[in-house]
Amino acid sequence: MAPIVVINVVGLTPRLLALMPGVAKVGAAAALRPVLPAVTCSMQATLLTGAPPREHGIVGNGWYFRDLGEIFLWRQHNALIQGGQLWDSTPGLRTANVCWWYAMGAASDLLITPRPIYHADGRKSPDCYTRPPSLHDELPPFPLFSYWGPGAGIASTEWIVGASVHILHAHRPDLLMVYVPHLDYDLQRYGPDGPEAVAAARAVDAALAPLLAEDATVVVLSEYGITPAARPVDINRALRSAGLLEVYTQAGMEYLDPWTSRAFAVADHQLAHVYVRDPADLPRARSVVAELPGVDEVLDGVGKAKYGLDHERSGELVAVAEPDAWFTYYYWLDDARAPDFARLVEIHRKPGYDPAELFMDPADPFVKVRAGLALARKKLGMRYTMSVVPLDPSPVRGSHGRLPDSADDGPVLLGPFDGDLHEATAVKGLLEGLIARRGG
Repeated sequence: MAPIVVINVVGLTPRLLALMPGVAKVGAAAALRPVLPAVTCSMQATLLTGAPPREHGIVGNGWYFRDLGEIFLWRQHNALIQGGQLWDSTPGLRTANVCWWYAMGAASDLLITPRPIYHADGRKSPDCYTRPPSLHDELPPFPLFSYWGPGAGIASTEWIVGASVHILHAHRPDLLMVYVPHLDYDLQRYGPDGPEAVAAARAVDAALAPLLAEDATVVVLSEYGITPAARPVDINRALRSAGLLEVYTQAGMEYLDPWTSRAFAVADHQLAHVYVRDPADLPRARSVVAELPGVDEVLDGVGKAKYGLDHERSGELVAVAEPDAWFTYYYWLDDARAPDFARLVEIHRKPGYDPAELFMDPADPFVKVRAGLALARKKLGMRYTMSVVPLDPSPVRGSHGRLPDSADDGPVLLGPFDGDLHEATAVKGLLEGLIARRGG
């Protein structure tokens, strides 16, 4: 029987779908109502579990791990998702996961997920993790540096599509879940309304053609839409200036100190989880955050419950940005004191999301020369530092995370389903219905 192929075209909206005739042929498009926050990890967990963050626990792309006293983003272990998932909801179903998050340790039979090699001398090389391990050598090298960072582009999407087609032919899964990242890049760099967005949509449509041509039942969906946003909100700097956030210093660099801070924020696009150690500091922390230009709403316990975000991993407060604003993670007050990782593509060490990683520093006239020298050192097997990311967030032109103000700017669902609007929590059930009708 023909397999079911679910393609997650991140950032796809009704506006962009009009530019993508190949994708549009999949079927009628319905609006998809996301959860808060409308970010990758939270939405993917909801799509796979059919539950809101209060139940599956994925309150963002990262959070403060209270039992470790550390802030971590982009963890990969599937056990972080609480509750049953689509991978194991149908006994005997042969499943494949290409680049959906929280893949490591998941119950899928085949999987591919980005996983660099961290060499003992500190070097990092692009690579991926696969199951079975033999799948790794069936594929060309994973293009990590086109998957994220200043070089992020269509090459990673083309690789993912090629790997997905290979899996369909060589391994014949019943259900194939594919994550396609390209729209995320230029829509954050330049915004969703310019020529770059048009070009990105057309590039994705062309790249998906080989996968869409396969004999399969195809579903296309997205996690969120990216809207114009050009106002960075320095939430941690405000908390520091108010005497609530503390840092410690090493080698002249400042590091956020979550153990001693009375309040700090884990910034995640248009949402920020604010962790407040002492309940007595809640009124002060709330006042500081609420008074910041660009903050639309500050959720307390009641507010979090309203949006299904009342989980122990959430901050005591959750800040939501205004439509044209987004939160930086910056906590230092002088760029000379910024940690060295601030200028790197370093998604695991930064205590918050950093869209400036999509840019080479426009204020540095020698940035490409320095990047070239670093690349040369890498090719020679030497240690290197690709210190190219700006500390000025002003180039960013698009963001997401808050609930969309218009369905035209929200995610979509295309496939053999009835209805004009579906909740994100309903998608797992819709897919299980397709699987049941297939006889899987």
